[in-house]
Amino acid sequence: MKALNLIDFKKALTGFETVLVKVNFISTKTWETGATTDPMVVEGIIKALGDMPVQVYVVESDATMTNADKAFEVTGMKEMCERNGVEWINLRHVKEKVTLQVPDGETLENIKVPRIVTESAIISAAKLKTHSQTGVTLGMKNMFGLLPDKFKAKYHARGIGKVVVDINTVLRPTLTVIDGFVAMEGRGPVHGEPVQMNLVLAGVDPVATDATACRIMDIDPHEIWHIRRAHEKGLGEIDDVEIVGDDIENVRRKFKRS
Repeated sequence: MKALNLIDFKKALTGFETVLVKVNFISTKTWETGATTDPMVVEGIIKALGDMPVQVYVVESDATMTNADKAFEVTGMKEMCERNGVEWINLRHVKEKVTLQVPDGETLENIKVPRIVTESAIISAAKLKTHSQTGVTLGMKNMFGLLPDKFKAKYHARGIGKVVVDINTVLRPTLTVIDGFVAMEGRGPVHGEPVQMNLVLAGVDPVATDATACRIMDIDPHEIWHIRRAHEKGLGEIDDVEIVGDDIENVRRKFKRS
């Protein structure tokens, strides 16, 4: 995958025995709607890791309205994983969990997640989408799905942007890969319109990667509360970002907001 080869992804993953590729299954809609992660992008990640001594899993947890196991099957991700000999984990069903304290949390004192999440490198394989509550849903927002609870409304009630910052404070993605082959604008994260962008973004800094994705969507990342707050808390850079590959101006498109 060109986007991964432009960054030193192998260095970022050095020292890990297990890699979790966290996909976006907010819906059972297939990739061409712009709602869920394209299996082709995940396959590119898997192949890029092929010569590394790591065990790779594709992971997601159930959402309030979506059974992740069903989404895994109907989106084509199951067939791709079987073809590449990669296992799937629905995090909701992992029994061994640990509690992580959130230092200086925005709204959470702690979160409970499967132990494997804390012991693995995490690749946030997100979508390039607008979002009705958080403005955008990119790499950091995708980490919300690591929480194994099915009924996530209790987190929304606390302010979803605050929860996203707290999760990324204790579970920082090792790599962020944003699938923009078909993105989504308007009423995201599920009911928006698909946008053919034909691009993939990758980075080791989750804030910088999301900020760059915002600029491609012609959205000021400083307007997105969780991205700005994550930068303020030292989780990554929002402005001083090194761009390699295509120039933003060559791929920028003004996205309709949710």
